[in-house]
Amino acid sequence: MSASWLFSTPCSKLNHHLRRRNHRLSFSPGFLFSGTGKQMVTTSSASSSSNRGAFTTLKERVTFEKEIKKSKFIAIAGHIPDEGSAQSFLSEVRDPRATHNCWAYKVGEQYRTNDDGEPSGTAGKPIHSAIASSGLDRIMVVVIRHFGGIKLGTGGLVRAYGGVAAECLRNAPTCLIKSKVPMGLEVSFELLGVLYHQLQSFQAEDIKQDYDTGKDGVTMVTFKADFDRVQGLEEAIKANCSRDIVFYKR
Repeated sequence: MSASWLFSTPCSKLNHHLRRRNHRLSFSPGFLFSGTGKQMVTTSSASSSSNRGAFTTLKERVTFEKEIKKSKFIAIAGHIPDEGSAQSFLSEVRDPRATHNCWAYKVGEQYRTNDDGEPSGTAGKPIHSAIASSGLDRIMVVVIRHFGGIKLGTGGLVRAYGGVAAECLRNAPTCLIKSKVPMGLEVSFELLGVLYHQLQSFQAEDIKQDYDTGKDGVTMVTFKADFDRVQGLEEAIKANCSRDIVFYKR
């Protein structure tokens, strides 16, 4: 198969092949492993390129409390899948009886902060700095303050909000989320066995075949592969099947 096929085939036909479910071979779902509070899970890749790859996030909602000069600070952190989920998270955890409900979140390259009545830059930004330093993504941290009667000053507020947020995240259980990349290729019937062996070796999922390619002895095979295994899988398939195979990704 020549490389020109990829560019001459309309996008609608490629999407048609990806939607076909005539022939299906399913493997076991994403693998899990535990240890030191970490868990690996898998998820389908989103259409946006910013969602591809892998990122570490919180496995569950966590809380940390600390009293600083008679003010009670309560940090609550949790995973949010997207920016639209931030408001729901805030509504669930905020305390209307508290003096302040300050927060920050990070979703990919997007982030927002809110000081909720504290002096500008003394609450939301330090919380966001704690998130950025943790290396976690797609999380939100809300720090609730019950004022105890003693003012902390701007420096004290920065240390209090940032410190409580950092402590909340420091030993929190996390999970690594690996995105899946939808892929496809055309292959001759006689190479199907070799191809499936490679797909199994690289733990590809959601494998389907479509014989309606309009070419004798050729079938379309679509599947999903871990983002960080795509290059190795492509090289293995070309080495064992054919160097002329052209891959496409959605």
